[in-house]
Formats: sequence, structure tokens, C-alpha cells
Amino acid sequence: MPFSQSQRPLYEVKANLFKGLAHPFRIRILELLSAADEVSVTALQQETGLEASHLSQHLSVLRRHHLVVSERRASHVYYRLADPSTAELLAVARALLLGILAADSDRLSDAEGLPALPGAGR
Repeated sequence: MPFSQSQRPLYEVKANLFKGLAHPFRIRILELLSAADEVSVTALQQETGLEASHLSQHLSVLRRHHLVVSERRASHVYYRLADPSTAELLAVARALLLGILAADSDRLSDAEGLPALPGAGR
């Protein structure tokens, strides 16, 4: 059953949330912010190894999707999670990923135990 016209905006907001999360460096930035009350741009740059312009682009995406907020103090800019539940989302995602990887590892082990096929390189 298709969703109604009134439900569409909610699904779009959800999709945009995941668009904001859809890059490995943005996930890393959010994990760094999850581990502290706030982190300076300088520290984020050191921890991620990103060039300033690339870091700025990722932070812009995270701000646009309301995942982080920033505060300027003198010549330094500090970032923090816009909502602490983002840290919980990241923890749940990591647990899900670890479960998937464990299942894949089990399947890989099972597959490697299969008898060799004629003409196979292994």
C-alpha cells in the first residue's frame, strides 16, 4: 500500500537524515562528536585527516541535515551533536553492522568448508 500524501514529508525527512549519514567520513565525524561534548574544527581535521575544504563540506552536509550545530568562539569553531540521540543511532547502527558481519563471517566459513570443485583454483 503506497503511503499517503500526508505521510510523504515524514518519509522525505527520514530519507534526508540517512543522506546526511551516507558517507564514511561523516559517520566518523559524528562518532568523534559522540565521544565529547564538543570538538573543534582543528581537532576534527587532525582526527579525520581531511583537508580543511573537504571537512568543511562534510560539516555543511551534517548541518544541513540538522545532525550537528556549531559555535564560533574567537577564531575557533566548535561542533557538537544537534541531538544526543544521534549517538544512540550510531551505536545501534554499529551493533547491527557487527551482527551482519558476524553472520557473513559464519557464511564465509561455511562456504570455505565446501568440497573443492573440479577445475577450481582453490
